[in-house]
Amino acid sequence: MTLRPRDPGRLTWRTGNVAPMDLQCRTVKFGELSALVLEGELDLGSLPALHNALGRLLVDARGEVVAVDLDGLTLVDDAGLGVLIGSAGRAREAGGDLVLVCTNERLLERFSISGLARAVEVRDRLG
Repeated sequence: MTLRPRDPGRLTWRTGNVAPMDLQCRTVKFGELSALVLEGELDLGSLPALHNALGRLLVDARGEVVAVDLDGLTLVDDAGLGVLIGSAGRAREAGGDLVLVCTNERLLERFSISGLARAVEVRDRLG
């Protein structure tokens, strides 16, 4: 069983009988800022898609600040948080940075509790 949110205020259990939602990754430009927009669920099963999309973005925008927009996510697990932190480190090693864009109060609270908000800048909008 996997813990999945069905609505922002309530967490419920969902069994393996329900197909998981895929993670959609889309790269966009917002002025000079390159951003990866995520929609769906960021969990262990979707890590390869995130890792590939972030890897391409960090190579294409080497040495620049890039953003990851998390507002389209319905779930973020610990493995997903780890990939975001690791990607921020790779961006900094290349002379750039990675910032997160998120307005979801539940996710923001999770980032604060987990320490992610201290390791990676979280903004409320692109730009």
